[in-house]
Amino acid sequence: MQYALELVGTYFFAISGALAVQNKDHDLFGVGFTGFITAIGGGSLRDILIGSYPLVWIENVNFLYAIFAGLITTFLFFPYVTKLRKTLFLFDSLGIAFFTILGVEKCLALGLRPEIAAIMGMFSAVMGGVIRDTLTNEIPILFRKEIYASACLAGAVLYLSLDHIGLVRNLNLLVSIGLIIIIRLVAVKFKLNLPILK
Repeated sequence: MQYALELVGTYFFAISGALAVQNKDHDLFGVGFTGFITAIGGGSLRDILIGSYPLVWIENVNFLYAIFAGLITTFLFFPYVTKLRKTLFLFDSLGIAFFTILGVEKCLALGLRPEIAAIMGMFSAVMGGVIRDTLTNEIPILFRKEIYASACLAGAVLYLSLDHIGLVRNLNLLVSIGLIIIIRLVAVKFKLNLPILK
């Protein structure tokens, strides 16, 4: 189930990356590259920083297939996919939540300190989107007012706290992922944001 969800999350990240350039006059290669980098950027950066090789998408070709499936879906069903933005937002929220916790778990398994694991978990989830926004000349979502990376960090800290007190892994996974999703959905619905430094 975990492996399947990773592939599904990669699939939807590729779609969201491809849709990000729909009004930028990019050719199909540009759209495909943006979708690809969105899907693998965060996890690849995390693995490079912690020295975990080979990178996940190089070691397991199924992640490449998931990305290609997302891009083909976007190309073939573009008019329909663009109408599903609310659904894609939900899947994006699920994706960042799941990849945050998976990033934390991978770092812990490699023997890294919990503080580093929390930061790397956040990197796993958000840095693909940051690279996407940079490539498309947008202000990275990390620096916008809406709550995004901080939701991932909160979920990572909760996971580490519950793991420290011995909560079973599967329940901890569900609770921590749930917190990230709830924070993200509530923040967007009610336009909540962190205080601005002035």
